[in-house]
Amino acid sequence: MSSHETPGTAGTDPQREPAQGSVPERREVTVRRAPKYVPFLILGGLVGVAAAAVIAYAFPGDASYDRGSVFGFFMVLCAAGGVILGAATALVLDRMSVRRAEHAVVESATDAPETPDTSDDDENRA
Repeated sequence: MSSHETPGTAGTDPQREPAQGSVPERREVTVRRAPKYVPFLILGGLVGVAAAAVIAYAFPGDASYDRGSVFGFFMVLCAAGGVILGAATALVLDRMSVRRAEHAVVESATDAPETPDTSDDDENRA
């Protein structure tokens, strides 16, 4: 317990909790749409695998190499390159979202005390 807390008030901060009837706390926040990185990484990897399939099966190759092994070799290279390009795309979009960020002012809202529902009492009296 710190020196400014009194017994029975641990965990409560009188500066953060508005009193009844007081002015709610206002803060300025930044709102922006940031991309999720994992979908960009997955999409980049899948595009890389598709590019490897095109390279291995669409073009004529050397007869001494099996098409499956050529696909596996290019899949590793192209998938890694696709993941890197997906991450770079997500980073560029993230930096663009910082420039388009908007500032907003938010207020803390206090919960209204619940009033008991008396509609059932009126029906029982009739």
